[in-house]
Amino acid sequence: MTRQKNWNIPNLITIFRILLTLGFVFLYLDHNFLWAWILFLVAGFSDALDGFLARILNQRTSLGAMLDPLADKFLIITSFLCLAIQGLIPSWLALLVVLRDTIIVGGLFFLKSYGVDVQKKINPLIISKLTTALQLLLIFSVLSRLSFDLDFFEIEYVLEWATALFTFISGVVYIKQGFAMFFAKKQECKNPGSH
Repeated sequence: MTRQKNWNIPNLITIFRILLTLGFVFLYLDHNFLWAWILFLVAGFSDALDGFLARILNQRTSLGAMLDPLADKFLIITSFLCLAIQGLIPSWLALLVVLRDTIIVGGLFFLKSYGVDVQKKINPLIISKLTTALQLLLIFSVLSRLSFDLDFFEIEYVLEWATALFTFISGVVYIKQGFAMFFAKKQECKNPGSH
């Protein structure tokens, strides 16, 4: 029954987004920037669509809760790596984005293996949503410049530093939350009858 519930429309859209990301990478590396830009837009739209449908159709699942953020991070990380490899964004910025997301995902798996119910205790923060929006906007800006030969250099410069700042701050906030949950769980294990 759970398996059937997992195969719903929002989750299928999320899986489709992962496949779109692979297509985006292939097209980008082939220097087919216009189609890479189109696939990136479709992937971004699908991110909003699967969350909207999950709420409207009441089809939220544990698989979707895990797959959706992973699909987002897969799209963002691969995009940043592609852009950095060709020198279109600073390598240090791509490293910062990859490091933050690796620490967050690794920390979530660690907390889950330690017995923390991360799905109930972790809610997306406003600063995290702003970080994701800035990251996507920077990628969109660079891809638009490549696809349509637009002059976005000044905008991209501002976006790079804003993205770096929010990526760093949101990473620190999540790390603090993770440590707080870890120590709370540790205390709970020491005093199982305290609540």
